[in-house]
Amino acid sequence: MATVRVLITVKTYPIPSAKYDELVCTAGVQPDGSFIRLYPINYRDLPYSQQYRKYQWIEVEAEKHTRDPRKESYRPSKATITILGEPMGTNGGTWSSRAKFALRQKARSIEDLMCRQADDGTSLGVFEPKDIYGLSYVDDAPDWKPSFKRQLQQLRLWDDRKATKEPPRKVPYKFQYHFACDDSRCKGKHQMMIEDWEVGAYYWRFVDAGATPREAAEGVKARFLGDLCAPDRETHFYVGTVLKHPRSWIVLGVWWPRRAPTKLPQGGTLPLFPEEDLSRQQ
Repeated sequence: MATVRVLITVKTYPIPSAKYDELVCTAGVQPDGSFIRLYPINYRDLPYSQQYRKYQWIEVEAEKHTRDPRKESYRPSKATITILGEPMGTNGGTWSSRAKFALRQKARSIEDLMCRQADDGTSLGVFEPKDIYGLSYVDDAPDWKPSFKRQLQQLRLWDDRKATKEPPRKVPYKFQYHFACDDSRCKGKHQMMIEDWEVGAYYWRFVDAGATPREAAEGVKARFLGDLCAPDRETHFYVGTVLKHPRSWIVLGVWWPRRAPTKLPQGGTLPLFPEEDLSRQQ
């Protein structure tokens, strides 16, 4: 194993796993801007002192993942996770200090990343869409499969952990962005699923505040389209491929600093939820 230093940029929503109990795919960049994927990590089982946040540097011992051919995938030794200070600040909303690392190896488009994938196996990246046309959501199963729950309970009993711990709440919708790239190879609108942890966190925040499931889904849409993709935001997508479907790309997270510092209009109000990292919730 080697010790790697990683600036965390994305965490996916946790999902049950018959083998690993619960999976959270964490990705970030190393000091040279190269991307790295760390999994499996049972994030909710980590001690609070090891529960890293987005745009926070960590050090961890990791080795190349033998069961994942994607070149950026590494298996971490969870016991060695060390948080290095507080999350990087936003520099007045411009995120300039974060950009020095997170955007160091920025791609031109999803087409660019697909070409890199064909050349060298690239499976992680970040790029700025030319146009974001919308965000849609469709119904999904309201709960995890009963077989998943049974396997999780058996696994926890075998590992002598709390068998009563519930899996993460299942979001009953799938959300996806619709966008086009600034690339002559782009043939039109892309449609890409969103697996960002904060989609689920915002959904359950609305539900816990009394919203119906449909109202909560609309709240997520307003946040991830209306706020994160607003005209005054320099919106980029962090994307990655799916292990079982290596040609399928999904949105893992969103980069959304202001294009330039602005003042609120007279009588204006702040968004319902300010910029924050909700990945310690759930």
